[in-house]
Order: sequence, then C-alpha cells, then structure tokens
Amino acid sequence: MQANNELHAERLTAVLGAEMTGIDLAQPITPEIEKSLHAALLEHKVLFFRDQDLTPDQHKAIGRCFGELHVHPVVPSRKEEGHPEIIVLESGPDRPFVADRWHSDVSFERKPPLGSVLRGVVIPDQGGDTLFANTQAAYEALSDSMQRLLSELHAEHDGGLFARVADEKQRKELEKDQTATHPVIRTHPETGRKVIYVNSTFTKKIVGMKRAESEALLSFLYAHIASVQFQCRFRWRTNSLVIWDNRCTQHRVVTDDVRAHRRVERVTMLGDEPY
Repeated sequence: MQANNELHAERLTAVLGAEMTGIDLAQPITPEIEKSLHAALLEHKVLFFRDQDLTPDQHKAIGRCFGELHVHPVVPSRKEEGHPEIIVLESGPDRPFVADRWHSDVSFERKPPLGSVLRGVVIPDQGGDTLFANTQAAYEALSDSMQRLLSELHAEHDGGLFARVADEKQRKELEKDQTATHPVIRTHPETGRKVIYVNSTFTKKIVGMKRAESEALLSFLYAHIASVQFQCRFRWRTNSLVIWDNRCTQHRVVTDDVRAHRRVERVTMLGDEPY
C-alpha cells in the first residue's frame, strides 16, 4: 500500500461514505492524523480503508483517537488474549449471520456508542457486504410537519435479544444497561444536526402512543431510513477497515452467501446520552 501519512478522501456516494487513502494505520497516529480522521468522520460519517494489516493494539489505538473503548456485555471478544474491547463477529455454515437488520449499535444503552472501527479478518470471495444509511439525510428529507411531530416523541430501546445467547453472568451484566428511552430525533453532539434515532433491531415502541400507532409510525421510519438514496454499500476484502459514526448512521450486513466463513473484529467508542 502506498502511504505518505497524508489523508485523502474520495466520496463513495453523494450522501455518505468516503474511501480513504494515503495512510498506514499501523504506524503511530500523530495528533495531525488524529485531527484529520476526526474531521473526515464528521464530514463523511463512514470512512473506508483498504490494506490495513493491524495488531490488536493498533486496532484499539485507532478507536482511542475518538474516545474511550466500550466492552460489550455479551458478544464474543478477544478478552482471553487481553483484548476485551475487541469483539468478534463470525458467520459460516454453522453460525448464522449477525447484524442482518438495520440498526445503530447498542442503542439500548443510556449512553450509546459514538462509533466503531471494524476490520475484515476472514473475508469470502463474495457476499457479506455492509450497507450504511445516513439518518441525518433521512431526517432532512422529511416534511416540516413530520419533523415537528417526531421532535416531540421518545422511544424505548431494549437489548433483550442478546439475553438469548448470554450466560447467567452476561445476563446480569446486560441487565444493568439493557433498556433506555431516547428522543426519536436526536441532535448530533458535535455537528448540531438532527437525525432520526430509531432502528428496527432495538427500538420497541414510541412512548405515549397506542401499539398500532407506534407500529405504524416506526414502520414508516424504518422503511424511510432504508431508502436507497440515503445509502452506500461497501464490499469487504481482507484487511479492509471501516470507521463509522454511530450517532448519525445505521448499518446492516447483506445476507447473500450464508455458507462462506466470514470474520470481522470491532472496537467501539463510548458516546453521550442522546438529546
């Protein structure tokens, strides 16, 4: 890989995502590079890198450019090797796909993550692409009337789906921060822009609405966020790396080849309480 430690961004689509070149993230990250990464993430929301062969410590160092690292209470990690911050997402013939529905990571916590750094470790020849959606653009495409309605609403988020795969100790840890109520429209704490903050994986209902009303409104929002005009798509290769802003995007994996072995590893950065 040609790298001169000068970050360059090429937009992937008009709405979000940029292919980043000119940097080897295995090298020590200088304050200048850290500042450039931060600015690029706020502008593009999802950053894509190729050919980044990293050690676990180098992987974690990238995440720490943006904040303190999160430790997931349930998802398998590399904690036995001394890296509990690195979670392992693996699929294949004997393991179902994970993250195959649109979601913002861990939105059921009171302070959901700022973002994540995901690295491709074992990548099949085809299949398993990741889709990303810009929830800021989705909000801005709504009518003024719908924006006003949503701005007054809150929704309940729940992480109970993880309890099905958790052991007793993990369930107790999960229960400490398994549910939260967040605004349906949150404000990005750094840009000040409004975004839609409900997702089909963790959001359970809109507070104060009858069930049928809540389901109808949430179904509309889920379909709206998943519209192709708000999306970009990333094809993985081994040692590809993605950094995304979890506060203003959603993502999902494409389940088009369930037989192939696929392993990705992720570090996640702590965030703020939505407002």
